Amino acid sequence: MNKLWAPWRISYIRGKKEKGCIFCRALKSKTRDHVVIENKYSFAMLNLYPYNNGHLMVAPKRHTADLSGLKDNELLDIFKTLKSAKAALNKLLKPHGYNIGINLSRDAGAGVTGHLHIHIVPRFRGDTNFMPALFNTKVISQSLDELYRCLRKKT
Repeated sequence: MNKLWAPWRISYIRGKKEKGCIFCRALKSKTRDHVVIENKYSFAMLNLYPYNNGHLMVAPKRHTADLSGLKDNELLDIFKTLKSAKAALNKLLKPHGYNIGINLSRDAGAGVTGHLHIHIVPRFRGDTNFMPALFNTKVISQSLDELYRCLRKKT
């Protein structure tokens, strides 16, 4: 029998989540853990509970819940950060495509509702295989720490 090992998911499964905004907490961290790109008004960080290998989130530095709360310079900076994140993922992982999206509100699928963010999920041919369909299991092929080190070198 094959085994899948994804130890970083246990905190998600058990529901032990830190209080407060994950994006603001990442920016306040002295080490900027999991932040792979930082610009004047925005940044990109690893998703700790990725849908796929390389799943990043791009967010404004300022805590705001909706696009209407952003100034034009912040919007431009977010999209420049998104472009840089996609370029880094292209160099490192060479995906065949991407899902890029924003979920506004819990009803729209947002797990974090108070801080606007854009998901960028690399997609690979065959990444939707029998595992999710038959076993409700997603295989993530790289550890977050390894991905973080590799992306930091590309940005």
